[in-house]
Formats: sequence, structure tokens, C-alpha cells
Amino acid sequence: MYLDRSVLTFGRAMREKYGFKVHKLAIDAEFTCPNRDGTKGIGGCTFCNNTSFSPNSRKPPSIDEQIEAGRKVIVKRTGAFHYLAYFQAYTNTYADIHYLKELYDNALSHSDVIGLSIGTRPDCVPDGVLELLSKYQEQGYEIWLELGLQSSFDKTLERVNRGHTYVDYLDAIKRAKHYNLQVCTHLIVGLPGETAQQSLDSMSQVLGTEPQGIKIHPLHIVKGTQIARQWKQGEYQPLSMEEYVDIVVDMVKMTPEEIIFHRLTGTASKDLLLAPAWCNKKWLVLNEITRKLVQQMGSKRRILC
Repeated sequence: MYLDRSVLTFGRAMREKYGFKVHKLAIDAEFTCPNRDGTKGIGGCTFCNNTSFSPNSRKPPSIDEQIEAGRKVIVKRTGAFHYLAYFQAYTNTYADIHYLKELYDNALSHSDVIGLSIGTRPDCVPDGVLELLSKYQEQGYEIWLELGLQSSFDKTLERVNRGHTYVDYLDAIKRAKHYNLQVCTHLIVGLPGETAQQSLDSMSQVLGTEPQGIKIHPLHIVKGTQIARQWKQGEYQPLSMEEYVDIVVDMVKMTPEEIIFHRLTGTASKDLLLAPAWCNKKWLVLNEITRKLVQQMGSKRRILC
């Protein structure tokens, strides 16, 4: 069983569009966030220790060095020779527009980098940034704006110290559409205080805004975070793998077939992950999602094959 026969994965979408493999290459450009630097708050999100999501240290090498190092790993692991520079760590639009252009131009100067994927927050995408990204797109680059919403419930966003609201997301995606940008919306399943139904409700709300892509991942409990302290004190209980898989399968089933899934799970390094243990078993989770999708839907979602 193959996941990309049941859903339109990012890898499959890129192969069908370009005729070759395209892989995201993670870059840490030393950004911060407005809820870390005091602009909106301090401490960041309660679940955030960004080292767990990025292979680079907090004092990363240059962008050129990161691309070179990532290229070697990806070629060996996947055989991909074309990449999107994925500005991933923290808020990658949270800087002066001229500085952003310098960083983005640097990444695009590599001949095998065919585009950008920019991870950011819904409250940090001024029109100047959107216009800059749209200009790259007009030049033929593959451009994705990745908006970290996580939940459509403001109470949840406040509980995890996100520092933005669902209305901020609605405003951001509306303006992104004005610039004809592709948007991938991020959602986290298993946030504190949320039920399975609320995850499905968030998915429904997001689908109503018509993004081109969706990224779903479970809440990791990693060292050095507020959620880790809450977990140790018995104030938070993470989802089981079975619970997570069931929720994700239901989310996929309600999604229009043309929407690209950039991710259906996520991992954290073993030296940082506290719980749940299954979060470092990526392929076990994906295989179970695939099995249940095939079991419940058969070939109904096997589009564009």
C-alpha cells in the first residue's frame, strides 16, 4: 500500500507537475517570533522547542552551507535532485523586506533550488512580503506560503500561547489569494483541551478558506517546553497512535481531492522527544493511515494516477 495512491501527497503533486522528484530542504535562517521577542509575548508557544523540528542548531551554518549539507542527505535518502528551500524554523517573514529578499535570493541562487516554501504565522505576512513572493512565482519559481494556524479555536490558541487569532488567519489567506499565492495551512492534532471533534471542526473551517495544501501533525511533547512541564505534572495527556490515526483519516476523508497534503504526521528527534513515543515512528503511523484509508475508501481517492 502506498499513501500517494490514496491521497495527493506533496511528493506526488510535484512529480506530476514537473516530471521529477522535488524535496523540501529545511533552512534555519535565525528568525524569531513576535510571541518570543516580547512584541506579543515571551516564551513562545507552549509546545515549541524548535530544535525538535529542525536538524540545525540554534547557531546554524550559512544558507549555502545548509543547502549543500541538506542536498547530500536528500539525494542519498530519496534520490531527489531538485528542491524547495524550506524556510522552516520560527517565523520566516518576521524581518525587514529587504533582508527577506536577500535571504530568499540567496537560496534561489542555487540552480537545483526551484522554489521556496516559507513557514510563518498568520499575523506576520504584510502585503510587502506577499508581493515579494508573488514576484518570485511570476518568474516561474514554485512558491508556497505555509501558515501555522494549528487550530481554528481562539481559546486553544490562547491556551498554547500562539499570540494570534483565527481572524488573523482569515485575513492572511484572503490577502494571499489576492496575490495568487499557494497556501499550505498547518494544523496540530491533540492540542491541550481539544477533542477529536474540534480537530475535525478546525479542518472544516480551514477547508472553507480553500487553501491549496494542508499539513497535519501530532502534538509532540519535547524537552524544554511548557507542555512538557504540564505533561510531567499530569495536566496533559497526549493522544495514542490509534486516536491520532483515526482523526487524521477522518480529516483526509472530508478533504477535496485536489488539495495537496504536505504532511500527515511529524517526528521529533529521540534525544528531545518525551511523549508520545510513537511520534518517532513516522512510517508506522503513515502505513496505518494508508491502511485505514484503503480499508474505508478503497480507490475512491486515487486521482490523477
